[in-house]
Amino acid sequence: MLAETLQPEFADPEALTDLEKRLLNEYQQGLPLSPTPFADMAEHLGTTEAEVLRILDDMQQQGVISRVGLVFKPKQAGASTLAAVAVAPEELDAVATFISAFDEVNHNYERLHRLNLWFVVTASDQQRVDQVLTEIEAHCGQPVLVLPLLKHFHIDLGFPLW
Repeated sequence: MLAETLQPEFADPEALTDLEKRLLNEYQQGLPLSPTPFADMAEHLGTTEAEVLRILDDMQQQGVISRVGLVFKPKQAGASTLAAVAVAPEELDAVATFISAFDEVNHNYERLHRLNLWFVVTASDQQRVDQVLTEIEAHCGQPVLVLPLLKHFHIDLGFPLW
């Protein structure tokens, strides 16, 4: 998966060029598994590797996308878990920003529930997952509910954006 999150506050898709739209649409899945994935993407899109990297960097800086990278199937490499925490509504943005700052957190999102901030932690081993969860819990001053994967369901999250 190329772009983890299209940010909801990005409200003007018309501001994106055709190349930017193609990059987001065509590489939500199927990131080339090669020593030169961005060059491969550029060749497919009819542009340069430098331009692909510039576009992705610009989109991250603008908050259009939150991350670029692969997503592994659960339990295939390292350790991961889904987790949730109750956050006061007025603190939600600040806590979400804190949680997103961890390299091990690939996304977080608000839910309409008492446990209103959910996130996924992925690390090289369970010890690092536990350490991140402990740091988040200490920062929030609230217990983090750990929701480990019991049964895997494949949900295809790719969809046409434009």
